Amino acid sequence: MSAAGGIEIADLVVARGEKPVLRGISLAVRPAEVTTLIGRNGAGKSTLVLTVAGALRPQSGVITLAGRSIFGHPAHAIRRSGIAAVLEGHRILEGLTVIDNLRAAGSLLTARELIRAVDDALAVFPELKQRLPVAGRWLSGGQKQMLSLAQALIGHPRFLLIDELSLGLAPAIVNRLASALTAIAAAGAGILLIEQFTTLALSLANTAYVMERGQIVFAGTAAELKHRPEVLHGAYLAERVTV
Repeated sequence: MSAAGGIEIADLVVARGEKPVLRGISLAVRPAEVTTLIGRNGAGKSTLVLTVAGALRPQSGVITLAGRSIFGHPAHAIRRSGIAAVLEGHRILEGLTVIDNLRAAGSLLTARELIRAVDDALAVFPELKQRLPVAGRWLSGGQKQMLSLAQALIGHPRFLLIDELSLGLAPAIVNRLASALTAIAAAGAGILLIEQFTTLALSLANTAYVMERGQIVFAGTAAELKHRPEVLHGAYLAERVTV
């Protein structure tokens, strides 16, 4: 599937230690759309996010952003190119306040750019405005995930890579986050969403991929996958590989 102006991944091979994890992965993430990657724990989904984000170095393959190679680029260069990652586990700086977490995420911006970026992030998550002086450790799980997403929005990335949006969160919070992702995509950002709850993932996504044992076993529209329960069933029964 082509993604003009988007992220293109082709024949990507990644190993962790001596173990091959991703075995010739190909997928695309388009601007202004949600693309979901589904599969059981250990299928290699998080490895893909870490690789595209620059935290892991691939062995071979192609990764391009708007037609330019970002294969093997370091994380700071990937972030500057317009790709931000929200990793699994609501990762924030718990010893810092909410406002300082946001400022830390914009450390490469000018003072004026940072003010605008913080304002824009808080416009997406106004719930955080009353929590600005509160240390991250005192936030609820939902607030921590909102802050993780707000940090990723600092710098106005063109693409978001989101690993396990709903992990450990109440349904009402998940619905709130889902509406935020819909708005972010509608504003033009492309989103790669890794999500264990397939109903949620397919309700948000335009395009869907299913990963099994480090390989893509389905690529198509989310609507098509909804009518292929045997694909999902097979993926979730697949043997564990690694995260």
